[in-house]
Amino acid sequence: PQKTSFHRSQTLGYKNGFAFPRLPTVGIGRERLYVNQLSQAELDELSNKRPTLTYGRAKQAPPSGFIPAHVALDKKILKFDAYFQEDVPLSAEEHYRIRQVGIYYYLEDDSMTVIEPVVQNSGLPQGRLIRRHRVPKNDCGDHYHWKDLNRGMNITMYGRTYRIVDCDPFTQVFLESQGIELNPPEKMVFDPYTELRRMPMRKYITPSDFDQLKQFLTYDKQVLRFYATWDDTNSMFGENRPYIIHYYLADDTVEVREVYRQNDGRDPFPVLIKRQRLPKTFVDKKKTFPSCVLEISDQEVLEWYTAKDFAVGKSTTLLGRTFFIYDCDGFTRNFYRDKFGITDFQPVEIDKKPLEKVPQVIPPYNGFGILEDSLQNCFSLLPKPPRKDIIKMLENNHKVLRYQVALESPNPEDRKRRFILSYFLSNDMISIYEPPVRNSGIIGGKYLGKTRVAKPGSTTENATYYEPSDLTIGSTIEVFGHRFVITDADEYVLNYMENNAESFPAATLQSLRDHFRPRQVVKETANSDIPMLGTHKQELDELIVQVQEELKLHKYLNNKNIREAFLQCDKDGSGILDQAKFLALCNSLSVPTDAILLNKLIDLCSCGEDKINYRDFLRAFPS
Repeated sequence: PQKTSFHRSQTLGYKNGFAFPRLPTVGIGRERLYVNQLSQAELDELSNKRPTLTYGRAKQAPPSGFIPAHVALDKKILKFDAYFQEDVPLSAEEHYRIRQVGIYYYLEDDSMTVIEPVVQNSGLPQGRLIRRHRVPKNDCGDHYHWKDLNRGMNITMYGRTYRIVDCDPFTQVFLESQGIELNPPEKMVFDPYTELRRMPMRKYITPSDFDQLKQFLTYDKQVLRFYATWDDTNSMFGENRPYIIHYYLADDTVEVREVYRQNDGRDPFPVLIKRQRLPKTFVDKKKTFPSCVLEISDQEVLEWYTAKDFAVGKSTTLLGRTFFIYDCDGFTRNFYRDKFGITDFQPVEIDKKPLEKVPQVIPPYNGFGILEDSLQNCFSLLPKPPRKDIIKMLENNHKVLRYQVALESPNPEDRKRRFILSYFLSNDMISIYEPPVRNSGIIGGKYLGKTRVAKPGSTTENATYYEPSDLTIGSTIEVFGHRFVITDADEYVLNYMENNAESFPAATLQSLRDHFRPRQVVKETANSDIPMLGTHKQELDELIVQVQEELKLHKYLNNKNIREAFLQCDKDGSGILDQAKFLALCNSLSVPTDAILLNKLIDLCSCGEDKINYRDFLRAFPS
């Protein structure tokens, strides 16, 4: 009870890397031990000590130290040669298969594995069939031990029975040292189908007197070169193409190479027929036999192509293609001269057939986009935009000729519609705009975007477009199926054409001058009557009032019809009519032109010679 330390002394030490036991000198609680304690080895030595008559005791060898099993049995494996039989139900050539395996038993942990040697091109999953582990022996939980293995016995693992036929020398020595009597070894059973495939087929070849080695050593690197053509023009898309035929004297093989020319439009494939022996005459065979699957060998060919079958000026058929040989190189000439005595090597001139020019057919214009822009798709896969006249665009930038046009239509409502046609001098494009009119029931705005308008009858090969010379007063233009009549133009059009009179025909310029002459007369008259303008207007207003009071008696007169008749006669919308046309129109409408007041009104509305401003006249006939 008085002890306070209860630890034990250490009895294991290390010296020079080796462990050794040592006797404790103190006991529990570091109490001094007065009695020498002997180790178990010393006790064993004393128990075995016997008296001897020699001059000294014989020294006994020290006992071996303890070695664990995983160290003593490391890398010690028992190997058994075995096989098992496997059924093959769906095969007409074999009913079963024998598969050879090796059974390995590891002594260090009593584990086993089964490995089948891999056979090339066997088509079977081979290699490790059973992974390394302790294989169960039965359902009771027992495992296979090395004492259960012997030669000439069957062993079942996971439902498959293996026949052990033999083992290696180490396994035999180990089992015999453990007191196990080994059975005699058996012969390994081989797979009958595999052995059948390994048997070489019997071939009976008659020895030939021809020495191929001598031919190779004599003619190695000597090649005959022929220049030939293959005429395939009879077939669709065929042509006459040049080729080079090589005949190798070392092994009597033939090669046909293509002649690649720059920018010929073909992929540079170097070889048409690879180097091989080419058959000349086949053995007679049935016509029904498919020649496409025939593997050509000496049994199917009576004669092969040789150097005698090639000559300048003759045709040769190689694998269904007929080649005409027209020339050869210098080495080929010397070889034929020395070997066969042939001296005629005159080259044959090949006349090349001129290529037929196929006319390019341009499809009809579909109406989408500009004609020149759409036409570029017919000339190139990567179309480029048509070239523009930059100088013309810079000189005529912002120069536009404007015309007033009327729609020519059988519909009366459409005949009253007025449009503004703009001609752009920079790019010869036309646009049409309809000014909106209130209460007309027609939505105005852009009628045609900027585009070039072709004349009627023009084709895609020879397209003609409207030019400023075609736009005269009273002329009719057809725009995509719609006909328009030009009724008026800007004064800028007349001024531009007069300044550039050499670029326009005289008829176009004269039509504009005739159209603008009445307006110029009105302007000149108005300028000359400026001092009397107030008196003239006052007199005209008084006369209109008197005419309206007198015409009240003529109830049959329709003022609305009079106004519409005058507007229809004035096609250009200038408000001025000829005197003869004016009087004829008044007579057709039963206007009493004999009255003194009406004659005086006509005199006041006249402007210039034989011209009458009917707008002032219509003030007397309010609608």
